[in-house]
Amino acid sequence: MLDMKRVIIVSPYFPPSTLAGVHRARILAKHLPAAGWRPTVLCVHESFYQGATDPELAALLPADLEIVKTRAWPSRLTRLAGIGDISLRAFHALKASLRDILDSRTVDAVFITGSPYYPMLFSRWLKERYGKPVILDFQDPWVSKYGAAQSRFSKIGVAHWLGTRLEPRALRHADFVTAVSDLQNAEMARRHPWLDADRMAAIPIGGDADDFAYLSAGQRPCPWLPNTPGCFTVVYIGNVWPGAYRTLEALFAAVARLKSERPQLYDRLRLVFVGSSNQPMGASGAMAEVAMPFARRAGIAEHVSETPERIPYLDALNVMLRSDVQLMLGSDEPHYTASKLYPTLLAKRPVLAIFHERSSVCAIAEAVGGILLVKFGDAAPVATKVADIAGALADLAEGRAALRQVDNSKLEPYLGTAIAGRFADIFDRVRTSCSSR
Repeated sequence: MLDMKRVIIVSPYFPPSTLAGVHRARILAKHLPAAGWRPTVLCVHESFYQGATDPELAALLPADLEIVKTRAWPSRLTRLAGIGDISLRAFHALKASLRDILDSRTVDAVFITGSPYYPMLFSRWLKERYGKPVILDFQDPWVSKYGAAQSRFSKIGVAHWLGTRLEPRALRHADFVTAVSDLQNAEMARRHPWLDADRMAAIPIGGDADDFAYLSAGQRPCPWLPNTPGCFTVVYIGNVWPGAYRTLEALFAAVARLKSERPQLYDRLRLVFVGSSNQPMGASGAMAEVAMPFARRAGIAEHVSETPERIPYLDALNVMLRSDVQLMLGSDEPHYTASKLYPTLLAKRPVLAIFHERSSVCAIAEAVGGILLVKFGDAAPVATKVADIAGALADLAEGRAALRQVDNSKLEPYLGTAIAGRFADIFDRVRTSCSSR
């Protein structure tokens, strides 16, 4: 590894954080060496994270991975000024550590992934002081329609307002820009027409089959699923956020329809939501239910259970493996893709996905298989798809769903090795381009 090219991965959150955003950096850190790049991860020390962590995630990291951890201002102090974002609390510490690394060794590229997004503002300093290639990776939009619709005086509204002003400053000095979908890149290019399309790419988060191999090595308890004999369990893992509320309403309306028209089937049906609040186990304060109020309004609460806390990653995979059907809910915003799509497919359980027709999830589902897809769109919103969703649930519960087996050859481009290979190609390209200037 001594003659490998070196990349710094800047990711404020990293295992043992349980946030979904850590898996971009985690998967790249594991698989980049096979593509000729030696990574150093720069993150914030977990003692400054808010909420519980999962030390077991370290078992999924390479033993020889170099990780540099910084300090941050404690949240109990910064929240007095209304600041909770960890990349703001650690902004100067991250920059100082980045400077120390760059001053002490040869580095061939700097990769900054978000959210959080504020470290992307290092791009100008990195270019002017060090002349290093900078790649910015947007796992979610920094600027979104949802953010624009919020009150200017709300926390989300203020963050959106800042994003509209800071995003172009970061992008101006980036050698390459990646996002998780073509639509997300297209929206960014519309905001900034000066962006060069040749310096942009859509690369999904991907998945790692080794995660399931690790999980299958032991007998892990799974207390989140019902133990009712003969029940048919549909499981949703992850945050239920406002953009998915209409999709959730349509799903529950479909279940209510089955209750009325197919009572015997409904008696078997159980819907389980885990991690719906996106708040980790151990976070302060009582967890508010997200899905249950919708279930009560639909009159189906007796067959719905909810664990609002976000459970550890490996426990979430275990729930996936033990479900009868995995559920994926799409958003009103077409750019939305789901990072959990790839672990979901790797679990090899049937999947019901309800998504906007322009989401990248639809194209991937149709190519890879293993997913029963209900699509909606601007002309036919999700509220018009209640009958289709009810029919899909009935077909799955009764074993009639015409699901293609997952095509592993079509899944390979979305796995860690291939994802890292695509990023390595980008790193090589920008490195060559910068050295020729």
